[in-house]
Amino acid sequence: MENVITVKSATKQFKEAMVLNNISVSFEKGKVHGLIGRNGSGKTMLMKCICGIVPLTSGEITVSGKVIGKDTDIPKNVGVIIETPGFLPGYSGYSNLKFLAAINGKIGKEEIRSAIKSVGLNPDDKKKVGKYSLGMRQRLGLAQAIMEDPDLLILDEPMNGLDKDGVKDMRQYLLDLKAQGKTILIASHSAEDIDVLCDAVYEMDKGKMDKIR
Repeated sequence: MENVITVKSATKQFKEAMVLNNISVSFEKGKVHGLIGRNGSGKTMLMKCICGIVPLTSGEITVSGKVIGKDTDIPKNVGVIIETPGFLPGYSGYSNLKFLAAINGKIGKEEIRSAIKSVGLNPDDKKKVGKYSLGMRQRLGLAQAIMEDPDLLILDEPMNGLDKDGVKDMRQYLLDLKAQGKTILIASHSAEDIDVLCDAVYEMDKGKMDKIR
């Protein structure tokens, strides 16, 4: 059993507010791990800390053998959707992903086109992202998360704004990624998403975590 993410005594405090309260958990490779809990329970904050976006007050998070904030600032080979994906509104979906792909320089236009198609969008669509529906933005966000073929996906409410067909497509797509050996950490308000997708489920409440499955 290999753990991709190991969280040890993770605590995050803002003045008086304890957002993460001494959390220790490991997420196994090749599985889908679900986080559930109300808004403000700490799910998104935990994901931000795992991604190196927000530093812990105390404790340690290791991703793929590297300690975040010590061995590396941001974990490598991770695809992320946290909150509404931010894109340049005046450009097409393809142009947005092309700009983002240029940062790492790991992939070319074929991989970008393939990622856009795989989430049910058209890479040749000239429509500007500012005119996209929320569901289309979510799909583009997932395309961005998977375009560099990461081993780990961290997805905060990826079904947000998707219609019934979109949710079905997205679930199937995530199950396909799991079958390829990807590790997925997903936060969702939908009990059905969690039931269909997850091998292990953790509930967060007031910054604390309990494994419930």
